[in-house]
Amino acid sequence: MAVSCSHSSILLPPSTSSVGFNRFPRLQTLRFKSRNVYQKARISTVSASSSRSLEALIFDCDGVILESENLHRQAYNDAFAHFDVRCPPSSSESLNWSLEFYDKFQNLVGGGKPKMRWYFRENGWPTSTLFESPPESDDDRAKLIDSLQDWKTERYKEIIMSGSVEARPGVIRLMDEARAAGKKLAVCSAATKSSVILCLENLIQIERFQGLDCFLAGDDVKEKKPDPSIYITAAEKLGVSVNDCLVIEDSVIGLQAATKAGMSCVITYTSSTSDQDFKEAIAVYPDLTNVSLKDLETLLQTIVTAA
Repeated sequence: MAVSCSHSSILLPPSTSSVGFNRFPRLQTLRFKSRNVYQKARISTVSASSSRSLEALIFDCDGVILESENLHRQAYNDAFAHFDVRCPPSSSESLNWSLEFYDKFQNLVGGGKPKMRWYFRENGWPTSTLFESPPESDDDRAKLIDSLQDWKTERYKEIIMSGSVEARPGVIRLMDEARAAGKKLAVCSAATKSSVILCLENLIQIERFQGLDCFLAGDDVKEKKPDPSIYITAAEKLGVSVNDCLVIEDSVIGLQAATKAGMSCVITYTSSTSDQDFKEAIAVYPDLTNVSLKDLETLLQTIVTAA
């Protein structure tokens, strides 16, 4: 095994989709912008004389290899339906988070349990098959959240393993191009190791996963993105200068981690990150469909100091 690092649609009713957001202006004003592909001469940390050649291509997982947020949303909705979660308790139907709502919500609150706790606190603790009346004690509320999260996690795994989920456009082709050209390949994700392994084995296939030169997950470093530790560690494991690594990310948090590590970064945004500020990226794409290894090599070779 070549891996050298430790391996470790149901719409929400309109009245519900905005509940609890009146005190969060960001959620009221967040909007998605269409982006044209663009390339920028930039980075104050890179001098014009710096020699850069593409020796290693590093992929993030969630949002880059897999557009996962809608799958998480589906798993939450399935959990709410399974336990007949009514929130608020007066609702006539089980809770469902719409795509528009979730795109905004997931940028406000991170983590599955915090998401549900925040939502229930803002909109009323629900009734369910687990609790006929809304739980009032901290212990009962924790039990509700834990049960929903456990079921949701198993459902998410089922979705990933169903064979119906594919890698984002262009990802596998670009990986194969890089491998054929003798470039080193790595995946660096802030997600838990078990989650990333599940995604990679099912989306890029076991052979490609085992052929990675480096794989690092959130468990492998002390600090998560935007801290640069995961990318610095990857460069060390790969035996490649940070100058010669190119990172593919989907969010400004990942972009910050890459640039703080001294690496160049291109963005393939998703619907939930399309409004973010990617000015430090050397290029921004809606996906990798029309992006070749040669394109990326050219980008890296033509970086100059921003005027």
